[in-house]
Amino acid sequence: MKLFRAALMASALALPLAAGAVYAETPADALVIAQNIDDIVALDPAQAYEFSAGEINANLYDHLVQYAAEDTTVLAPGLASEWTADEAAKTITFTMREGATFASGNPVRAEDVLYSFKRVVTLNLTPAFILTQLGWSADNIDEMVTVDGNTVTIKWDGDFASAFVLNVLASRPASIVDEVLVSQHVEGDDWGNAWLNTNSAGSGPFVLTDYRPAELVRMTANENYFDGAPAMKQVLIRHVAEAATQQLLLTSGDVDMAKNLTPDQIAGLGEGVKVEAFPQAAVHFLSFNQKTEELTDPAVWEAARYLVNYDGMTESFLKGQMEKHQAFWPKGFPGSYDETPYSYDVEKAKQILADAGVETPIDVTLDVINSAPFTDMAQSLQAGFAEAGINFDILPGTGAQVITKYRDRTHEAMLLYWGPDFMDPHSNAKAFAYNSDNSDDNYTATTTWRNAWAVPEEMNEEVRAALAESDQATRNEMYVELQKKVQAESPIVIMFQAQLQIAMGENVDGYVNGSNSDFVYYRLVTKD
Repeated sequence: MKLFRAALMASALALPLAAGAVYAETPADALVIAQNIDDIVALDPAQAYEFSAGEINANLYDHLVQYAAEDTTVLAPGLASEWTADEAAKTITFTMREGATFASGNPVRAEDVLYSFKRVVTLNLTPAFILTQLGWSADNIDEMVTVDGNTVTIKWDGDFASAFVLNVLASRPASIVDEVLVSQHVEGDDWGNAWLNTNSAGSGPFVLTDYRPAELVRMTANENYFDGAPAMKQVLIRHVAEAATQQLLLTSGDVDMAKNLTPDQIAGLGEGVKVEAFPQAAVHFLSFNQKTEELTDPAVWEAARYLVNYDGMTESFLKGQMEKHQAFWPKGFPGSYDETPYSYDVEKAKQILADAGVETPIDVTLDVINSAPFTDMAQSLQAGFAEAGINFDILPGTGAQVITKYRDRTHEAMLLYWGPDFMDPHSNAKAFAYNSDNSDDNYTATTTWRNAWAVPEEMNEEVRAALAESDQATRNEMYVELQKKVQAESPIVIMFQAQLQIAMGENVDGYVNGSNSDFVYYRLVTKD
């Protein structure tokens, strides 16, 4: 029986075969997924910043507090069983969960919390800003995070309430890693970063047992998980960039789930397959790098908002995958702004450019991820913008290539997406409405900095004021006003909010896909 099962697993991991080939069913205790995962740059939670990496980390690591698989809208105890906040002293004291262990078998200690936070702020890689915004640094972390027996007390330096801090501590870089295990794999002063980019050291329901970039991810069940062992002994994510190949593998029974099918492919699925829809917090946008002189005139930004065929895309190849949304905080969350004042109007765009004295044609390169639906979106934008004399030369690349170029500020125009780092409107406000230092040597993980947009200081002040506001209703209104300004006055054209349609075998139950990539959970999956 073991040999037979191993053969089935090998079949599931093989490269796609010719159409019409006969595939065995996947093993009953394994979930096999076809997905485009070439956006992964890193898996270490101190460095991981891409959607696919977020999905994987959500299943490998726990936090002091976290949005659990059972209800992704509720902030629940994680490795901390309880906590007490002192707003005046700007502290929260956590009591560690008794009996929790890492997948290695090592006990989860309060010291692991301090170590985990210290390595993030010391390494100071892309997601570190999520923790350092609490006033933490490599120089003061030992004073800001203190351990006393089975308790951890964290302090913050900033004008914000404990509710905001708890959301920060539920974010990806606040994952708790096994100090004992990681310390065995340190190279120089890297804090185990090289090792953790291809391995895991968490307490989550799964362990990373195989990672081959742009090929596959294999996770094995942690049988000692404090909240119960997963039913699936393995989760195998195969990198399959082509949606058509994903469809073939699903309908042939070679995979249990396909995550990147087009609406037409979903509509054409036959018996034995079901489709589940999951609203997402990710917003999709077109942005213009302000290092490109032809794209610096605000009239170009305004005209661009009338050259996107929003309805044409959402009613055709994006149907079921995205809805029109033109503000940086996603619809359905407190503080969102849901008005969509812009529509496709070529003549209006032309008039805006003419009135401002903008000379056309303008030739611009447009970077895009080389997979559906991004390539289709790019072609639609290319056609619409050409009508007003703005000509896009589409440059396709892997997710990692495109994102790296974006971080380097070497693009001209960029078609991309953005999801909150944590479920608070400040997360996206800082990304889309804040940039206090636009210098090249001040790398900042925001779309404003990556597009070299020097945000007006008045808007920066408004972002800081919204963060400090203690009255939640007032705070939400402040974020609405910020969204209106970004919507009208920035080189970032927000177009859509994502909705995932995921196709899976009818025998698959319990898959959880919350509002962003950090809320993708496999622990509750079963197969009939």
